[in-house]
Amino acid sequence: MRILFSSTPAHGHLLPQLPLARAFRDRGDQVAVMTAGLFAPVLAPEGIELLPAGPGADVLFAESTRRTGVDAAADPTPEAVAEFFAGTRIDLTADDALTAARAFAPDLIVAEAMDFVGPLAAAALEVPLATLAFGPAIPAEFTDGINQVAAVRYAERGLTPVPARWYLDPCPDLLQPPGWDAPQARLPLRPEPHQRPGQAVVPPAVPERNHGPRVLVTFGTHFSDPAVLIPILTELRDAGAELVVTLGLTARAEDFGAAGDGVTFTGFAPLAELLHDVDLVVTHGGAGTTLGALARGLPLVVVPQGADQFLQAAVVGAAGAGIAVPPGPDVPQAVANAVGTLRTDAAYADTARAVAEQIAAMPSPVDVAAQLADSLG
Repeated sequence: MRILFSSTPAHGHLLPQLPLARAFRDRGDQVAVMTAGLFAPVLAPEGIELLPAGPGADVLFAESTRRTGVDAAADPTPEAVAEFFAGTRIDLTADDALTAARAFAPDLIVAEAMDFVGPLAAAALEVPLATLAFGPAIPAEFTDGINQVAAVRYAERGLTPVPARWYLDPCPDLLQPPGWDAPQARLPLRPEPHQRPGQAVVPPAVPERNHGPRVLVTFGTHFSDPAVLIPILTELRDAGAELVVTLGLTARAEDFGAAGDGVTFTGFAPLAELLHDVDLVVTHGGAGTTLGALARGLPLVVVPQGADQFLQAAVVGAAGAGIAVPPGPDVPQAVANAVGTLRTDAAYADTARAVAEQIAAMPSPVDVAAQLADSLG
């Protein structure tokens, strides 16, 4: 079969799709990913074809902000989010995507939950669509507006949105928001922390353990602003924590000055490697980071910065698998206090392990690929 994955051009949207893409590839299916061309270095080692379509996130954010006056990443209002994902991205990507999708001729399109270009191609080509969520269900206050904006863009091209035949859900029940009802088309899909293709996990080199907790501080690929992290690192280090800190795609170790003394910094690396031999995780709350850490049974301190991170913070806090620290002037001290609480109150670690057990019991990407293939005949 020919399986086409479609993704918003951002690591946090693309990487959660790779385990299922690998599973189809390993079955012998022809697999391609449709997203911005800048992700060629990510996909080439996977042996998965890239179908370049549309610009990268920087161009999309600039144009979306120009149209609305609001940065959808830093200030994710429903209107700004709808314009970014369903307005600007379709406008700047649809032509490339339709050309590429027609040439690839897929039997199935798998689109991540905030990608509205793949579903456009599915409607145009009249092929089955699967939606692959990357975290908890997105609230209706966002999806209603997004769907309205997308419907206008589809209508401009003589198309009608087609409901997904499957909703592939990596979120265990313990992390679903209050009042959540499982969609009829839901297929659970075990989330996996991102790892390198075909290689054993190689953890970063860190010093011998001291007497404090080893804490992974990771704010993802785009939110690792030293101005935000320096006060947090200072408080954690003063509290005796041993720190492993990711730099994302833009920061450098020297940007942290004296706050970096005694800290182990690492550039962008697969999450599976970073989670090795740490006691807990302080994170911005990206969905992939959140689910990946909890798949390892690690409790979290979630410090949301934007995007969908407030949703992850809310469900982690509600489940008792960690502590959410909202924005405010005392965030660094609150983070240090939260780390202390996670170390002294065993209930958080117990809940994180319960979430990990739920995740481990979910169908694997191999299982889900086989089920989808059987359904397609």
